[in-house]
Amino acid sequence: MEAKINETLIALACGDITEESTAAIVNAANARLAGGAGVDGAIHRAGGLAIMKECRKIGSCPTGQAVITSGGNLKARYVIHTVGPIYRGGLKDEARLLQCAYRESLRLASENSLQSISFPAISCGVYGYPIAEAARLALQTCIEFAGENTGIELIRHILFDRRTYEIFSIEFKKLLFNHNNGD
Repeated sequence: MEAKINETLIALACGDITEESTAAIVNAANARLAGGAGVDGAIHRAGGLAIMKECRKIGSCPTGQAVITSGGNLKARYVIHTVGPIYRGGLKDEARLLQCAYRESLRLASENSLQSISFPAISCGVYGYPIAEAARLALQTCIEFAGENTGIELIRHILFDRRTYEIFSIEFKKLLFNHNNGD
C-alpha cells in the first residue's frame, strides 16, 4: 500500500528492514545504543562492527531523539538510530515521544540530503506499544512531515509480519481518508 503526499511517496511493505536499499534505515535502538533484541539486534548483526564502533563514539541517545551512523555492511548507506518510548499505559508522554522519534529521524534524513528512508514499527516489539496506536502516530507524523517538507522522495514502513502490516494498512487508510477530506 502506498500514497503520494506532496512530493513524497509513503509506502507500507512486509519484510526484513536489514535488506532495505533505501539511503537510510531506522533502527529502533535503546538509549545506550548498545544493540539488543528485535530489529536493533538484527541491524547490528547484519551491519557489522562498524555500526557498533560509531555508536560507542556517540555514546547514547535519549528517548524521542535520533542519531546517525554509517550503514556498515548493510545495503543502506546510513542507519538512523532512534529511541522510542517503552509503553507504560499511555500516561507517561509515550505518544509525544513516539512521534518525536519519527520526526527526528525524518529531520536527520532531510538534513543529510537522504532521499529515501525505511522505518520499522518503532516501540511495537519488546517496548510493548499497542500496534494500532503506534501505526496511527507513525503514519500521521510521516504524512505531516511530507506535507511540510520536500527532499525525501520515499518513506517506507517495513513491517515484520502480516498482522502488523494489516494493522498499519487500516490506520493508513483512515489517515488518508481524513487527509484527502481536509480533516
